[in-house]
Amino acid sequence: MTTTNRPTVDDCRLVNLPKIADPRGNLSFVEGGNHVPFEIRRAFWLYDVPGGESRAGHANKELEQLIVAVSGSFDVQLDDGRSKKTVTLRRSYRGLYVPGMIWRDIYNFSSGSVCLVLCSGLYDPDDYFRDHGEFVKA
Repeated sequence: MTTTNRPTVDDCRLVNLPKIADPRGNLSFVEGGNHVPFEIRRAFWLYDVPGGESRAGHANKELEQLIVAVSGSFDVQLDDGRSKKTVTLRRSYRGLYVPGMIWRDIYNFSSGSVCLVLCSGLYDPDDYFRDHGEFVKA
């Protein structure tokens, strides 16, 4: 992948998910290929993150993700190797689309927060940059 077609932080975007309001409680959902530009192949969630801790600290080469604060809130810092942008997620009906080749750090978790991550592929350790310097060089 050359730097001319490499994603930037501007390619990351908030995705409004359907919200069905009901006096008994609201319902939101996400459909792969409809609300996100990929079929969902894997999901994982982060929870019970101790105060002051951060998660992620990596970039994926190809994997696309949708990050959702299903409970509570947290910040996602996005980095394309040239510029950075921070997005606060706090609504369960809004997700953050992150394409491949974007470094992400997730931090500032509120008490009881749950971070849901929907992925375009299965876990592949070879798809990760875990060293920021190597990511920037790539």
